[in-house]
Amino acid sequence: MATPAQGMRPLTTRDIVGFFAMVVGMFMAILDIQIVSSSLSEIQAGLAASSDEISWVQTSYLIAEVVMIPLSGILSRIMSTRILFTVAAAGFTLTSVACAFAGSIESMIVWRALQGFIGGAMIPTVFATSFMIFPPEKRAGVSVMMGLVATMAPTIGPTLGGYLTQHMSWHWLFLANVIPGIIVTSLVWLLVDVDRPNPELRKGFDFPGLLLMATFLGSLEYVVEEGPRNDWFDDEAILALAVVAAIGGIGFFWRVLSYRNPIVELRAFADRNFAIGSLYSFILGIGLYGSVYLQPLFLARVRGFNSLQIGEIMFVTGAFQFLSAPIAGALSKRMDLRAMLALGLILFGSGVWMNSHFTAETGFWELFVPQAVRGMSLMLCFIPINSVALGTLPPDKLKNASGLYNLMRNLGGAIGLAAINTVLTDRNALHLNRLGDNVNLARPEVQQMVDNLSQRFDGLVADPTAAAMSRLVGLVQREALILTFNDAMLLMSAVFFGALLFMPLVRRPGGPVKADH
Repeated sequence: MATPAQGMRPLTTRDIVGFFAMVVGMFMAILDIQIVSSSLSEIQAGLAASSDEISWVQTSYLIAEVVMIPLSGILSRIMSTRILFTVAAAGFTLTSVACAFAGSIESMIVWRALQGFIGGAMIPTVFATSFMIFPPEKRAGVSVMMGLVATMAPTIGPTLGGYLTQHMSWHWLFLANVIPGIIVTSLVWLLVDVDRPNPELRKGFDFPGLLLMATFLGSLEYVVEEGPRNDWFDDEAILALAVVAAIGGIGFFWRVLSYRNPIVELRAFADRNFAIGSLYSFILGIGLYGSVYLQPLFLARVRGFNSLQIGEIMFVTGAFQFLSAPIAGALSKRMDLRAMLALGLILFGSGVWMNSHFTAETGFWELFVPQAVRGMSLMLCFIPINSVALGTLPPDKLKNASGLYNLMRNLGGAIGLAAINTVLTDRNALHLNRLGDNVNLARPEVQQMVDNLSQRFDGLVADPTAAAMSRLVGLVQREALILTFNDAMLLMSAVFFGALLFMPLVRRPGGPVKADH
């Protein structure tokens, strides 16, 4: 076993097993965001819910989780990492059971909100713990493992969810958490011992700050989740909550910058590396959640593929993530992490750019190389971003900063998806108008195509000309949709290439982080 860095206690097998159990808990929490997404229609049918109500199964989880993630920093200092994570894992498991047996959409929404809120504490706690117990020479391997978990869970979530629902029932989306949840809860309680609770922090706990943070983040998450599908500020509820988010945000920032014991310590952003690393975490969230959302949507809406076919195609990204993990880990020990991050951003941007050439015939093999490039790039991005953001912070700022860092990735995903959906709506309308203007019967080529189609339908339908026109409209709509997906991919690619502009601001990360044991 390697000699521990100065100021750090020796790393034991007990630490490693306990930490691995925490990583499994984090995997469950991240996976549960995506695993439900592929089976919302089955849950809707099972609970007799409306199309408007069923979206809250996802929205309630995300809103509650985004509130807990930054709150976890002060809670882990008050309760200790061991107690907070044990409570979170046990609560997540119990609420998973409650979700599985929910008898109405109202009870499902309540239990999903509780599941997201309680489970949200597991995600940032793992990141903080990794920097507290592992010496610098072991952090590359640990970052590889956390990176695989944080990026693989969204990638395989829809596929796994579709499989469970198809072969069993939607209840197993939640019941699948029970046995792993019990194991994680038990192992963390028995093995994790990285810090001591500080009950003194309960004195002067900032309840007004908590209320303002929940109001700000919860309203913001609702606006960016529901805005694209409800015409943004044309919807009264979205407009009202946007105003609430703005007022809550002003109050929240005033409170945390003026109160002596704030609920979240924003001064961590004064560290340049942490601020830039959090920005890159935000950008990675856009790419990670955006690509996992856009490609299956294209395959379903344009190609008409079922969930199994989509899952087989999406598996390529996950496979190359897994294969690239040891390569990325080895590179992180030999390569300047700033150069590694730049390489990862270039590769991810290139992979998404290659995906911006969709056609009506795009299938497995056309998507294989872009997905392989994107899968390889994710680990090259994640490891250096993690080290840049958290690798130079002192221990008294680490837990709080980990919550903010993970919050940025989730906000990146939420805001990125909102932007993508807005682009899909606006650009689809634009392309439909442009193609519609060009596809008119005054043009000889269009008239010839209608005549050919009419001849093909002659004898098969009562009105061949009407069938030909309907077919032409369908082709126009399909091509407009393809151009729209290509535009969205190009925009996401531009975000990653644009992120390279911030690279000169990044200082080389390094130096041990001591555990506050």
